[in-house]
Amino acid sequence: MRLRESGEDYLEAILVLQQKHGAVRAIDIAGYLDVTKASVSKALSTLENKGLIEVVKRDVRLTEEGSQVAHEILERHVFFRDVLIAAGVDAETAAEEACHMEHCLSEDSFQKLKAHMGK
Repeated sequence: MRLRESGEDYLEAILVLQQKHGAVRAIDIAGYLDVTKASVSKALSTLENKGLIEVVKRDVRLTEEGSQVAHEILERHVFFRDVLIAAGVDAETAAEEACHMEHCLSEDSFQKLKAHMGK
């Protein structure tokens, strides 16, 4: 399933917040991504319709498929962030730029790059 970059960012944010805090609410996502609650509501509706999340009361939860996609996105982010930091880029810049880089490669290219770098 192909998602837009913003959809991938939301899934990654939900995963990171789950890992840090357990339960995730829309307000937590808005704060993490620095977006409005209205934007979060719209995005969550789209992700729920695609079967990637479920909202139970106020808790936002990844489905099995959503969790798999989120883990793949986070893996890319961490990979690119770490490569940039190893190359001498400061951590804050590396994190920002990794957020863009994680979306632009095909899965095949990413796997080949990762294998080439021995990661």
